[in-house]
Amino acid sequence: MARVTHAVSSRRRRKKILKQAKGYRGAHGKALRAARNNLERALQYAYRDRRVRKRQFRSLWITRINAASRMHGLTYSRFMDGLQKAGIDLDRKVLADLALNDPHGFAQIVELARRGA
Repeated sequence: MARVTHAVSSRRRRKKILKQAKGYRGAHGKALRAARNNLERALQYAYRDRRVRKRQFRSLWITRINAASRMHGLTYSRFMDGLQKAGIDLDRKVLADLALNDPHGFAQIVELARRGA
């Protein structure tokens, strides 16, 4: 009976790991064991941080909206409450973009929120 080595599949598996670990510092990009350990950790961070990024952006948007609305004499919570009562349905991403890139338009929205509250 012929001896089976699985050389093709094991080489493919190793090459896949080393290709993903390319650019890692020192042996972490060259030696299989170090590369595998670092790659596992990197993939865990990548998985986790795809979710964390969404939280961080929401926090950034809230900070920007708060700063812009305080310039017009409203706190963030009063501003958002006024928007809801006025029936304005804009999400935080759009509001933060307006506050940053269109201050005049944001001022008009603040006035609508002030009247709604």
